[in-house]
Amino acid sequence: MLPVNCGSHSDYQNFLTKNLRKYYPDPNALARSTWDIIERFWNLDLSFTDEFMADKYSKFGPAPRTPSCMQRSYLLSIAFKVTSITEWVAQLKINPLYAILSGFEVGDTPGVGTFYDFMKRLWNSQDENLSPHIHPLKTKVLKPKTKGTKADSIEKVTVAELLPQLEAASFSIDDQPYSSLFKIYKNEFLDISVSKGLITPEAIALAGDGTPVVTSHRERKKRICDCAEKGITGCKCDRYFSQPDCDIGWDSSRDCYYHGYDLYMLVASDSEGDLPIFPHFSCASKHDSHGFLHAFFRFKSFLPDYKVSKLLLDSAHDAMPYYEYCKRENITPFIDLNDKGGRPPVYKNDFTIGKDGVPICQSGFRMRRDGTETAKGRTKFKCPKISRKGGCVTCTCDTPCSDAKYGRTVHLVMKDNPRLFNNPPRSSKEWKLEYKARTSVERSNKREKLDFKLEDGRHRSTKMWYCRLYHILMLQHLDAWDLPFESPLKKLILNVA
Repeated sequence: MLPVNCGSHSDYQNFLTKNLRKYYPDPNALARSTWDIIERFWNLDLSFTDEFMADKYSKFGPAPRTPSCMQRSYLLSIAFKVTSITEWVAQLKINPLYAILSGFEVGDTPGVGTFYDFMKRLWNSQDENLSPHIHPLKTKVLKPKTKGTKADSIEKVTVAELLPQLEAASFSIDDQPYSSLFKIYKNEFLDISVSKGLITPEAIALAGDGTPVVTSHRERKKRICDCAEKGITGCKCDRYFSQPDCDIGWDSSRDCYYHGYDLYMLVASDSEGDLPIFPHFSCASKHDSHGFLHAFFRFKSFLPDYKVSKLLLDSAHDAMPYYEYCKRENITPFIDLNDKGGRPPVYKNDFTIGKDGVPICQSGFRMRRDGTETAKGRTKFKCPKISRKGGCVTCTCDTPCSDAKYGRTVHLVMKDNPRLFNNPPRSSKEWKLEYKARTSVERSNKREKLDFKLEDGRHRSTKMWYCRLYHILMLQHLDAWDLPFESPLKKLILNVA
């Protein structure tokens, strides 16, 4: 039958207060860190989950567990760093606090199968993975020659080809297997962060980066052909993969190969707490330049009210199509230059361009920025050897390249090369200050992988990895919400005790 709705969030608060009085009459007996989790969950309203998931249950049969209690319990397992569902089920039976916080009566807690059944209802597909188990062998990523650098892309399409394809594509959230997870995450957490002023969707600064997610120590595959029996050892026939959405990629931070996913995260770089906005899982061999496009255009389709004003990306995204797209969409790009992208050997006949887009004069000196003319779309640079003393302007260069009293000047026209010449210029304090905020996505990825132990899930299906990931994102938003200075829950318990 349909789940019995507990009524409202106030009913859960009353249940929690009643049972904490009974089992923990002295609030000071619990650790301060534990009370922080208790306070956050006492204020967390998950009523939308009960309403949204009502039609995912049959009208017949025994009454199931309340969906909000199941979701709350799974969130608690991640918050208390219990990475195994089996272990969490055992903890619910022996630890009254975990059961009470979840919304379950002590001694009447769900089993392992109930949790997996709940995850199944959060996944809008009969298949647990996005790809079929049987598919061809993939091209292996080559180890980069320089230590600490990312592997070269093995994609068969270029960024210039992929960007217009995804830009023209129409993505519907209802067509995605993770649509229920996304809607719960958006309504109960992302929208709440917006209402609290932590995120400004009307002009959001978006930082993006990919991070490796290790799912197993090796690639699990087996032959389904009879080539080995015929003596053919190096056949290219299709294989059966136990984790079809994963493959082998290169982890530049650990300088090793790994098997798993490439998680591309989009984060609000101007938010308090480095709040995540949208995640996307790709295979481990996916290059960041492609992973960003798949995540970004889905983000634009699923969250149409969010208007991107700035894009903060590392050098893996340094491709001309990005800059051209940003110019069309009135987005200010803050993308680090990649030396592999190259620079024009000569500009304005006798000037070369430095690695940060600053012109170098004939004598080898970096020219000095002298303002940006936005209306004309150009930035002015002047001779660095000009000296002003006592109202006199003189050139102190031994080999001056101009007879002008003011010295040689050069204008970098942005339309000539929007990749190298942008506003603000990479050499400016404004650009460097804004680009520093790109580390917000790295801090967010660190929280997901280390603080909330994303990789410790050790799941086999993309369904379970998405369930774990989205609930971790929910906790990141929950942790960013301010708590009252004095605990109202403690007062309620102490007033009666």
